[in-house]
Amino acid sequence: MNHAGIRVAPVAKACVDPAIAFDGVRLDLGGRRVIDSLSFDVAPGEFACVVGPSGCGKTTLLRLVSGLLAPSTGEVRRFGATVKGPSCDVAIVFQDYGRALLPWRTATGNIALALEAIGLSRRERTARVGALLEKVGLAGHGDKYPAQLSGGMQQRVQIARCLAQEPRVLLMDEPFGALDALTRQALQDEIARLVKDSGATTLFVTHDLDEAIYLGDRVFALDANPGRLADVIDVDLPRPRHQLITREQPEFLRLRHVLFDHVQKTH
Repeated sequence: MNHAGIRVAPVAKACVDPAIAFDGVRLDLGGRRVIDSLSFDVAPGEFACVVGPSGCGKTTLLRLVSGLLAPSTGEVRRFGATVKGPSCDVAIVFQDYGRALLPWRTATGNIALALEAIGLSRRERTARVGALLEKVGLAGHGDKYPAQLSGGMQQRVQIARCLAQEPRVLLMDEPFGALDALTRQALQDEIARLVKDSGATTLFVTHDLDEAIYLGDRVFALDANPGRLADVIDVDLPRPRHQLITREQPEFLRLRHVLFDHVQKTH
C-alpha cells in the first residue's frame, strides 16, 4: 500500500520486473516539495495514464522516468534497473510538436534523426522511415517541411520519430492537447494501435479524463501540492475501443464519474 492506504498491485506477474517502478519517491526543487512518497508500478506493455490538477507533478513524473531528473529520496526503476540518466530505450512525445520538430528538416529528415544517432546506413534509414510514414498515415508527405503540415500531421511526425527508436518505454506529455477534437480522436485511435503493435510500455499524461479512460489500461490520479498518488483506477473496457460505442458504455461513464469526483475534490 502507498502512504494513503491505496493498494497499487502491479499488473505483471510477480516474477517479471515492472517496466516502470516508483519506490518511495520524493522530489524537492527550489526549496519546494514537488512530489512526495510516490510508489507505483507499471507492467511491461501496459498503457498507463496519469491525470490530476495543475501542479501535481505530472510532467515531472515523466522527467523522473526518463532520467532527466533524479529523485531527492527513493528510487525510480526501469525493468528492474535504477534510472541514472536518459536512455535510447525511452522516447518522449511532447505536446508542443512545433518546437519538437526541426523546421529545416523534412518529415523524412525529422524521423531519420533517431536512426542517424544509432548509425544506421542511408539505405536502412530510408526503408525504416518509409515504413513509419505509412504506419502513421503520412505516406506521400515525407518531403514536406513542418510548416507545410497541419498540427495533426506534425504530431504524427513526432510520434513516428519516437517509434523509430523502437523504445521499450514511450512517454507522452499531453500530446494531443493542442489539437482540434476530430484530429485528437483520430490520433487517439492511431496511438492505441501503434503502441499495441510496438509492445512499448506507455505512460501518458493528460488533463482530459475521457482521454485517460479511453486510452488507458489503468489511470493514476494524483493530488497536488505536493504531488502524491490519490487513486489507481483499473479500466476494464474491451479493446479495440471505439470513439462512440466505448464512450457510451455504462462502465466508461462510471469511471468518468469516479475521476470527475476526484478532480472536483482537489480544486
